[in-house]
Amino acid sequence: MQRRTKEFENTRGLKLYIYHMKTLFLLLSFFAMQRTMAQKVFSEDYESQADVKVFVVKYESQADLKVFKVKYESQAGDNDGKWFFTQYKSQAKKKIYFVKYESQADVKIFFVEYESQAGWKSNQKKHFFY
Repeated sequence: MQRRTKEFENTRGLKLYIYHMKTLFLLLSFFAMQRTMAQKVFSEDYESQADVKVFVVKYESQADLKVFKVKYESQAGDNDGKWFFTQYKSQAKKKIYFVKYESQADVKIFFVEYESQAGWKSNQKKHFFY
């Protein structure tokens, strides 16, 4: 009888271990998915609804961030300047508003032609898109 109790305790411990491993895997997967959504953006119509105010500069040298617009959601970068514009605000990680004046912006951006050109000038304003 004592042997059966010990076997039961061992299987119970194993089941508990497997449960914790599954839970850990799901949590890590969730955080990994959240991280990849960092550059899915939605363009708001009203400044008050936006997370970040951006201004498009005329010259690349004036920009804090060089942005490349990707065609597909799966190509969106990890806060590296590769943006996918979503149709609905619920799909976006960040909601942006394009301001009229440079002084109103949190981040100044410049749209580039090639994916390899995308990126931050410095890490100083990177936190706006985390």
